[in-house]
Amino acid sequence: MTSSPDSIQKLLTSEDFGDRIHGLNELRTLDAETAWPLLIPLIKDAQVRVRYAAVSQMDTVGIANVSQARTLLLDRLHNDPEADVRAAAADAIGALQIREAFPDLKRAYEGTSDWLIQMSIIACLGELGAPEGFELLKTALASPEPLVQLAAISSLGELQQPEAIPLLVPFLQHEDWQVRQRLVQAFSCFDQSQVAEYLQRLTQDEVDQVANYARDCLQPSQAD
Repeated sequence: MTSSPDSIQKLLTSEDFGDRIHGLNELRTLDAETAWPLLIPLIKDAQVRVRYAAVSQMDTVGIANVSQARTLLLDRLHNDPEADVRAAAADAIGALQIREAFPDLKRAYEGTSDWLIQMSIIACLGELGAPEGFELLKTALASPEPLVQLAAISSLGELQQPEAIPLLVPFLQHEDWQVRQRLVQAFSCFDQSQVAEYLQRLTQDEVDQVANYARDCLQPSQAD
């Protein structure tokens, strides 16, 4: 049976948080304009699982009102007591391309030591394509948290700023092959003339998955 806005709203306003979770799943069947007013009250729900599910849907439902979505997401980014909700807020900010949120993202990154929040913020900067985030990404490359480093490598590739290339080159020798694979991905975002020698070196990587990925990223004439 197809859910209606009324039946979904009944679930979302239930005292049973399991019903509210079910309602949020059903909310995905509605268009953004219809879902938006139903979603808003769940953003500050008492149950963390409900808040997380609601904030996670802002990446698509938020297009109905990006200005209000920005306000709600920044509130959760700064004030939610749970790391996964704050991380989901950063993810949604990136998905909605809220570029003006950069100062808040920077403040949130610098104000926490939680790797999940930091990783989501760093990934968000790449998705936003915000050149003003370059210095923060540079800092993140030196993070002791491997997943934050990985996110920084990817985001520097997405920014496509040539000055990032010298910062990425040292990772050619990284002991973790997954880091080297992520490096191939980052290099593939740049003009090939700027990174061909590094991709060529990676075609000789001891891990086939990395080497083959690098070959795929090179033009056939250069890979030969």
